[in-house]
Amino acid sequence: MLLLSLTWYEMISVSLANGEPAITASIMAPSELHIVKHDFGVILSWNSNITEETKTYYVKYVLIYKFDTAKEITERLQEKEKMIRLGLHSGFHAKVKTQLLSKESDDIIKESNWTEFTYKAPPVYIQNFSCVIYNISNLNCTWDIKTEAPEDAQYFLSYRHSREEFQCQLYLTNAKNKNIGCHMKEVYFNHANKIRFNITVKELSNSSENHSYYKKCIPQRLEKLNPPINVSISLENRRIKINWKPPPTIGSAKKNCFTYQVKITDLEPIDVSEEEYVHPIHDPAKQYVIQVRAKKTTCISNKFWSEWSEPVFINDEYKDYKMNTWKLLILILFPSMIFTGGLLIFLCRRYKCIDPILTPIPHPSDRIRIWLASDAALCQQEYDLVLQTPNMLFVSDLSTPVTELSFNTSEVNMHSEIMLVPLEKDKHKGIN
Repeated sequence: MLLLSLTWYEMISVSLANGEPAITASIMAPSELHIVKHDFGVILSWNSNITEETKTYYVKYVLIYKFDTAKEITERLQEKEKMIRLGLHSGFHAKVKTQLLSKESDDIIKESNWTEFTYKAPPVYIQNFSCVIYNISNLNCTWDIKTEAPEDAQYFLSYRHSREEFQCQLYLTNAKNKNIGCHMKEVYFNHANKIRFNITVKELSNSSENHSYYKKCIPQRLEKLNPPINVSISLENRRIKINWKPPPTIGSAKKNCFTYQVKITDLEPIDVSEEEYVHPIHDPAKQYVIQVRAKKTTCISNKFWSEWSEPVFINDEYKDYKMNTWKLLILILFPSMIFTGGLLIFLCRRYKCIDPILTPIPHPSDRIRIWLASDAALCQQEYDLVLQTPNMLFVSDLSTPVTELSFNTSEVNMHSEIMLVPLEKDKHKGIN
């Protein structure tokens, strides 16, 4: 329990200009403010400093508090305490004063001065928390993790609705394997009851350091509607009449709850409050693409537009016009292509422009064939002569005269370069 000692101020008697009774005496401002932590916020309590003499009046307290990024909230209380749900806020600023009201007329008889205070809550490790309900029974929630969050912290989501507690079915994680979102399906919401989301931050290294954050929402404000259904188009007096039906919803389906937008081809979307729209211009030579989307703004406001409905195309005259244009082009181009092809064939035959391509490759003459055959026979004879020579000369150094060397084939050391030279008997008669 945290005890804050606050000063009080004495109020000066004033006369109200709007005709209410004048405050004839001053009363003390609230003091001895106590702040007690709660699961989802804090409980504020204070000492009213009301004496026995003032108990003949009704006593009420005016409390005004404001979070960091929200509007001021004003409440009139009969009790000397108030539980304030912090949600995803790191604190708030508040002020409270006491009022004494007449039991006969409820007029303000006396009131104190304001007592102001500021509460700093524990650090909040997440931000940008948002949820959306779609397809009637699907829920998606996402959040961002602040840079000052502990490295070993993990984040868990649950929500309470119609006195039941639901845990997240499937978490979405980031690159560091931290939970940053939750997906749930086959969940149903009663639009009359609020959804209370709870995000619990658990530090894995210190199980006692757990933080819970709270946010309460109305289901219909989170709903993203499906596109309108049964979109139909009719042509009347050169105008386009578009009709549709509202999509299913988790809340009220009255006609006045919905607002629509109609998109026609490349025009800007048009806001429509009814379930039909008449476009005043219909050009038979132009194609139109029609789409419709919806959201709620009257019964209860939600911030999400539905997706656009499936496109509807009109008109058949435009399709026929395009088909006739292609037919006309084919009828014009096809005879021209036939005439051009025939003319090219005639000119090629007339001037023999393709004869060089079709001329066959000539065969070699008989003289060339005889010469090649005789040369092959001569080479074969020389080769046979080498094979029939009994004694061979092995030469490893071509610079040495052959006439000065005589070796037996069994005494020759083989080298990397060896040539076989036939011995001529008439020139080397003295060699054994």
